[in-house]
Amino acid sequence: MGIEDFHFLRAYWLLALPFLGFLVWYWFRRTQEGNGWEGKIDSSLLHALIDSSQKRSGRMLLITMWLAAFLSIIGAAGPAWQKLPQDVEQKQDTLVILLDLSLSMLATDVQPSRLERARQKVADVLRTRIEGETALVAYAGDAHTVVPLTDDVATIENLLFSLSPEMMPVFGSNADHALELAHELFENSGYLQGRILIITDGIDSISSVTRHRNAAYPISVLGIGTEEGSAIPLDRLRQPGRFLLTQEGNRIIAQLDPERLSEVAGLSYGRYHQAEVGDQDIAYALDTALPSEDETIEVEREFDTWADQGHWFAVLLLPFLLLTFRRGVLMTLLFALTLPVSDLRAQVSPDRADVIVQSNFFKDAWDSLWYRADQRGLQKFTHGQPEHAAVLFEEPQWKAAAQYRSGEYARALDGFSADSSEAGFYNQGNAFARLGEYENSIAAYDRVLTANPEHENAAFNKELVARLLQEKQESDQQDQDQQSENSDEQAESDQEQQSEEQQDESEQSEEQQEQEQQSQQEQKDGEQQETEETEETA
Repeated sequence: MGIEDFHFLRAYWLLALPFLGFLVWYWFRRTQEGNGWEGKIDSSLLHALIDSSQKRSGRMLLITMWLAAFLSIIGAAGPAWQKLPQDVEQKQDTLVILLDLSLSMLATDVQPSRLERARQKVADVLRTRIEGETALVAYAGDAHTVVPLTDDVATIENLLFSLSPEMMPVFGSNADHALELAHELFENSGYLQGRILIITDGIDSISSVTRHRNAAYPISVLGIGTEEGSAIPLDRLRQPGRFLLTQEGNRIIAQLDPERLSEVAGLSYGRYHQAEVGDQDIAYALDTALPSEDETIEVEREFDTWADQGHWFAVLLLPFLLLTFRRGVLMTLLFALTLPVSDLRAQVSPDRADVIVQSNFFKDAWDSLWYRADQRGLQKFTHGQPEHAAVLFEEPQWKAAAQYRSGEYARALDGFSADSSEAGFYNQGNAFARLGEYENSIAAYDRVLTANPEHENAAFNKELVARLLQEKQESDQQDQDQQSENSDEQAESDQEQQSEEQQDESEQSEEQQEQEQQSQQEQKDGEQQETEETEETA
């Protein structure tokens, strides 16, 4: 190939060359002006005063840096002048994901819910699949193909988070129909082997899965939920505060049965793993053997591709890299990269330092470029981080809700008080109840019931708070009675003590009078004796 084939694969990098040329021109112009002493000091004396070797050394270093920058730009532009033949292969790693959308997936024993965790796991599976084709089937009482087998995983991910149990026409959990659709997808696409992954919290009938067992299409199961389970809220079905009940009126507790799911996967040539943080569960569940170990086929064509020769410029840059490392330039750059972290810390309120320690500052800075503070706060709120959400929220009611969830009831009450709607008074009643101000809580619930007498939650909470208030009043009355009894006993004790003191004072007074009378009598006897002695002397 001749010189006419030379071109750049990423020619937009060449736009940096004019900017580099301007910097070089500006630097040479400044250096040619000298240091300002040439016109004021004789040239022979100036030569003795200034060390020209250091000046030449600094100039050579800068020239070396300009050359390295030029080579970096050329290498990044991707010079190419030769075509190489490239064989085309297609990976036969096909996967059909069956997503359970039964009502039990609304349970919240895993946060924020089983449904959200299942969606995230499907997204994780899609991101780990670099090659091969993937399909998505959603099922409840019946099954529907969301996306057929395709290598465009972005399409599946875009549709994934719009799937929910309320959109399914028939409630239930019919894995049998979902597996029939999966095998139809394999057959229609001409694949003789492939994997099936069921993401569910339970399978009603083992036979509904095992009847489709085939070594060429192993069925693995990824369990969502916990063995303790939880009730199934119906908030997403526009029934806030209500739960799925049995015919007797008891709450249905959706529990994960790992032994049952493991048995189903084992009988179907697959593997079972309970969903967890990370990709280890996905790697284990999908690491099943297929009849043919060669999972790639060579397509009967090949194409030529331009060979990127930019790596040779990387080799030329190695000496410059060693030079900058020796002079400490790289360490200076690494130190400079830490500066934005300090700026990010300074942007957050110091009274939430406990939240900041747990935060990923680089991720928060990146998210702040694309999401408003309320949007980022909602993400934290829905992912079980109300403390961080309270810092991010700017909308007063969302901020108050996050403060309530994080236990800051006094601050939440300030936010709820600004809302004069039915929901605002209801939230005020809850906040007052948490603060122990039962009278104010009942008054707030009364305002809700005045506007909407059928508000069941307000009526229930009012009755509960009224009982708490009565218990508190009875406790306070008992404390007052106990204090009154203690006061009477103290008064009696003081009275007895006072009587004893008066009696002691009376006895002391009598003794004193007797002593005075005795003293007066002794004085009279003494005077009489002196008189008698005087008379005898006369």
